Amino acid sequence: MAGNSFGQAFKITTAGESHGKGNVVIIDGCPPGIQFSEEDIQPDLDRRKPGQSSVTTQRKESDTATILSGVFEGKTTGTSIAIFVPNEDQRSRDYSNIFDKYRPGHADYTFDKKYGLRDYRGGGRSSARETISRVAAGTLAKKIIAEHGINTLAYVKQVGHVAAQIADPAKITLEQVEANIVRCPDPEAAEKMITLIKEVRKDQDSIGGLSEMVITGVPAGLGEPVFDKLKAELAKAIMSIPAVTAFEYGAGFSVVEMRGSQNNDLFEPTEDGVHTCTNNHGGMLGGISSGETIIMRAAVKPTSSLPRTQKSVNQKGEAVDISTGGRHDPCLLPRFVPIAESMCAIVIADHLLRWRAQCPSQTGSIGDAP
Repeated sequence: MAGNSFGQAFKITTAGESHGKGNVVIIDGCPPGIQFSEEDIQPDLDRRKPGQSSVTTQRKESDTATILSGVFEGKTTGTSIAIFVPNEDQRSRDYSNIFDKYRPGHADYTFDKKYGLRDYRGGGRSSARETISRVAAGTLAKKIIAEHGINTLAYVKQVGHVAAQIADPAKITLEQVEANIVRCPDPEAAEKMITLIKEVRKDQDSIGGLSEMVITGVPAGLGEPVFDKLKAELAKAIMSIPAVTAFEYGAGFSVVEMRGSQNNDLFEPTEDGVHTCTNNHGGMLGGISSGETIIMRAAVKPTSSLPRTQKSVNQKGEAVDISTGGRHDPCLLPRFVPIAESMCAIVIADHLLRWRAQCPSQTGSIGDAP
């Protein structure tokens, strides 16, 4: 009931808070025999960690993962895997003067209404610090799907009014994404984004943006009818990430201005099977993957924690002024990228294993068990 688990065949359960001792993830359902170590986890944790550049929070965390169980002699055993990442640089004193005040844009008020109490230090469980567990689990999910030729990649497409020009999302590489601190594969737009982020930080403010997520190599057939549609599972995965306010796939909201003859992707025979001439459906039809590239976008709101003074109320319902101290990202998008990739990988790994279990006669093309 507490909503701390995600997935079925590949299932993760997380625990941890912003200012607690650390964060942990337990992974169930991972096949045995997959090579996996802390060295596999660290690169993506480094991409997510705070203090990595001038446009992120200056909280300093090494974010060093420790595998506690489920791996023996460098390979997964098939039993539950536990990964722990400690918190090292929490400064709880930064929140001592707002312990009874509700921060605008945060979950302080709603947590109080649900539980009757809350951890006010950095937001506790509602803090984006909890996403470190997702990224740790995502590194294993990426390994599982990579063995079947599937890859997840995300990047920053827009910050404020500055938008990148991306001709073909399926051709964007990790090297292009990691070429600058804002993780935008359009170098010219990236420079403008960095300038904008620094400007809003000087103004004691923050800025939102858009991330695009691309999954390549997905075979046709992943997903379930009705409630567990692949698009629904991916939407839930992305919408569960803190600060995400909207999700779309394929043509997305632009379909409201289309006619059916414009939106329909026509099928055509090719040497390697059936494909569509266009990809307005974003790689999913009826909630099941079509074999085309899966393309999605997520809107990420501006960081809610601001040093400037704002109006609010306290737990007694009294009007107060509030300014949030501590160290916060002026823009969440650069660190959002590895989190989004991880959640996409977890969904695909889960449905890959579910499909193979339910329809073994249909899944020979995705290879032998890892």
